[in-house]
Amino acid sequence: MFREMRRIKQQLSEEEARQVLERGRWGTLAVLGDDAYPYTVPLNYAFFNDAIYFHCAKEGHKLDALANSNKISFCVVERDTVVPQEFTSYYKSVVVFGRAHIVEDEAEKQESLYVLGMRYNPNRDATHAEMSKAGGHLHMVRIDIEHLSGKQAKELVGKE
Repeated sequence: MFREMRRIKQQLSEEEARQVLERGRWGTLAVLGDDAYPYTVPLNYAFFNDAIYFHCAKEGHKLDALANSNKISFCVVERDTVVPQEFTSYYKSVVVFGRAHIVEDEAEKQESLYVLGMRYNPNRDATHAEMSKAGGHLHMVRIDIEHLSGKQAKELVGKE
């Protein structure tokens, strides 16, 4: 169902791809937007329990798109070092295909919000305070991964 990578020698192992997701700080979410136009948006996320979590407002373009189709693509670029003399960049990236769901279970919502908050401000008290302030005004969304693939620049193969 999902395509195989054409440049197989540059493919990251599944473990390496998951490590990129763990280390990444932001990714780009792609959904089927209005009038069947693709809609992409960069966002902060947390990867844990083998899923990707992000928060969003309780209404808006993302949620409208997900209500129409919960199929998504999500891309994380961990490294992008421009090498001018070679007219290229040395990169590592991961593309995820999956389905997005609004988290309905309150315990899962609180846990995912806490993990997300701690990624960006590792102060427990500050994270709990922000959760108390914002928790009722947002949705947490979980992406269940159906397929992922990672790729790196050919110059990095076997070197990291």
